[in-house]
Amino acid sequence: MSEEPKSLDELAAEADDIELEAAAANAETIAALTAERDEFKDRFMRAVADAENARKRAERDRREAEQYGGSKLARDLLPVYDNLKRAVDSISDDQREANAALIEGIELTLRSLVNVFEKHGIVVIQPQVGDRFDPQQHEAMFEAPLPGTKAGDIIQVSGHGFVLHDRLLRPAQVGVSSMPAS
Repeated sequence: MSEEPKSLDELAAEADDIELEAAAANAETIAALTAERDEFKDRFMRAVADAENARKRAERDRREAEQYGGSKLARDLLPVYDNLKRAVDSISDDQREANAALIEGIELTLRSLVNVFEKHGIVVIQPQVGDRFDPQQHEAMFEAPLPGTKAGDIIQVSGHGFVLHDRLLRPAQVGVSSMPAS
């Protein structure tokens, strides 16, 4: 039982069938590889975006740590400013004459502290009587009707406030007019 040799047409048809099968297999392989490539490309782009976001976040955190890292120490120094300020404000003219050198030393210490504050971005909030109350910078200690003022006017300053760069460390303590509109 020997097989008869195939004709050229049969061999050509078989070759065409094999070619078609190979082309179909290649198309499936190409489609699978293309899908895999696209998935890897998507993962890569996401990883690049995540890395860029992490870099930006780290840079922002570093800047914030640089600017606001000393806020706890600054808050701890605010009572020192308050005490020196009260000491300077309570000096009478008689005491000033009798203890000129001591008083000058206290005033210089207060100025030096304010200069250090400014060097590190701490600004003193010094509201004046008659200014408008700003809840972003002031803390109302009391309200009282005072003739000649409008509601929301500052009528007394109890304590200075402080800002570190753009963050409030402590609001200024003030009394506010509650005079009703006439």
